[in-house]
Amino acid sequence: MSPSTSPSTLPADAPRSIPGMLAQRLARDPDGTFAERSSGLGSAWTPVTVRGFVAEVTAVAKGLVARGIAPGDRVGIMSRTRYEWTVLDFAVWSAGAVGVPVYETDSAEQVRWICADAGIRLLVAETEAHAAVVESVRDDLPGLREVLVIDAGALEQLVVSGHDVPDAEIGRRSALAGRDDLATVIYTSGTTGRPKGVELTHGNFVAVCLLGIDDLGEVYAQPHSRTLLFLPLAHVFARFIQVLCVPSGAVLGHTPDTRNLLPDLASFRPTFLLAVPRVFEKVYNSAEQKAGSGAALRVFRWAAKVAIQYSRALDTPAGPSAALRTQHRLAGRLVHAKLRAALGGHVEWAISGGAPLGDRLGHFFRGIGVRVLEGYGLTETTAPTAVNLPRLTKVGTVGPAFPGTRVRVDEAGEIWVAGPHVFRGYRHDEEATKAALVDGWFRTGDLGSLDEDGYLRITGRSKEIIVTAGGKNVAPAVLEDRLRGHPIVSQVVVVGDQRPFIGALVTLDAEMLPGWLANHGLPAMDVVTAGEHPAVLEALDRAVARANEAVSRAESIRKIAVLPTDLTEANGYLTPSLKVKRTRVLADFAPQIEELYTDTRGTARD
Repeated sequence: MSPSTSPSTLPADAPRSIPGMLAQRLARDPDGTFAERSSGLGSAWTPVTVRGFVAEVTAVAKGLVARGIAPGDRVGIMSRTRYEWTVLDFAVWSAGAVGVPVYETDSAEQVRWICADAGIRLLVAETEAHAAVVESVRDDLPGLREVLVIDAGALEQLVVSGHDVPDAEIGRRSALAGRDDLATVIYTSGTTGRPKGVELTHGNFVAVCLLGIDDLGEVYAQPHSRTLLFLPLAHVFARFIQVLCVPSGAVLGHTPDTRNLLPDLASFRPTFLLAVPRVFEKVYNSAEQKAGSGAALRVFRWAAKVAIQYSRALDTPAGPSAALRTQHRLAGRLVHAKLRAALGGHVEWAISGGAPLGDRLGHFFRGIGVRVLEGYGLTETTAPTAVNLPRLTKVGTVGPAFPGTRVRVDEAGEIWVAGPHVFRGYRHDEEATKAALVDGWFRTGDLGSLDEDGYLRITGRSKEIIVTAGGKNVAPAVLEDRLRGHPIVSQVVVVGDQRPFIGALVTLDAEMLPGWLANHGLPAMDVVTAGEHPAVLEALDRAVARANEAVSRAESIRKIAVLPTDLTEANGYLTPSLKVKRTRVLADFAPQIEELYTDTRGTARD
């Protein structure tokens, strides 16, 4: 199949580095708003001009220089998503250094590995608790000279330290980096094995930020564009958007605690959001639960059905019928407007990545007036490598190749990518680099197909393909996505490799469960009790039946096991980007998996 190729529109006079992009923005728009920051839940958002942001960045960069950070040194940032993260990140670059994110949820062993492998010289942690994790492995890190704490005044301390460093020194260092120079080392989330350090260059970020403006400027480069970051800035997806706001002019906001997400959305009023599919699932399921029961629930479900039907009709030559348009207007007044208001009232676009979104959610959100542009990318591609376009969005695909990018699918169905956004290699791992980068192409490990318009559809990961005892190849993603659509289902792991049929491990959502039980006339119970209750199991069986409609009988889920605990980042079963650590789940819940297959009476085999 021919590759999907999008032409490069990178300007000939494009900056060489991230500091170069910031310098251009300062020259063009010094008094424009770069960001807005909040002091807490419900508080007003205070604008920060481009000039003011650059002044903060310069002052902190001077402090790094005074503390002995030399060009090329690695500086770690271990914090939740907050304004100070962005200041530190740009300060590190302005000092000529390399920023290395560390997830605030990382274990002591993960912190030790990242700090040692990256050679971190100075680390800035958010809290004393984070710093304590670092200190617990400090004896194994002789190169780590200093740990500062944001909540203990780290930025202020750096500003004081750098008082006597001349601004000209920061100007000199900001100009050192070229496009091939290292900008950051991002350690993969590690669904399997030890995380690998992905080396991304300044040129990678410059390309991915500037190339998309022509095709996607309608989303993030309008005078009114604004976005609220709540995904971890340690992840490449949020990091890319943070840098993207420099050339695009979009106003940037941060919220560190997703428990406050809805109030923060209401007060910040973003025009576009980035999220992973689980966030969209939560929005939908929460709205359905708030509808309660009886007539209100029936109205919600009718409105949701209309939204999906309307969106699907948009993709047909005839478009929505007059009757459907009338229903859509009524559903909009009764339900859809309230859902948009919950997202801040001004959201026009959402960018989804990290995992397949699924047709159902894509059509639902488009049907209520929020166009979700599903995209695809990896840490190794500096986030986006394919994304749907405003002028042609195909729900269920991740769009065509990102501008300046080539995407091809080989005979085995594996996706390969080439372009200026592809990483330069894995840190200290020449063998893995050679396996991933072949003749100018990056081997993603993901499976997919390209349609006649060059739009890419993701079908799974090559390492996650299940081969049943009957020889049937099953990609678990579609089943897991559909089953997670049930309000009380939190996580799903499809199993069945070398087994007679497909099964699934299911966990229940403790937040959604109480409302669902009340709406169904059931008594309150915890997730363990609920996982054994006949009415709950019957509801899950119906959800399984609906999920199975998307696949053949040989690929369908025959039995499920409800686990007594959820899969979370806190207990180590999810990565910080909310991907399931499948290998660990299969190992730790091997008894439950074995039980699925100990009694197969009445279960057909294919």
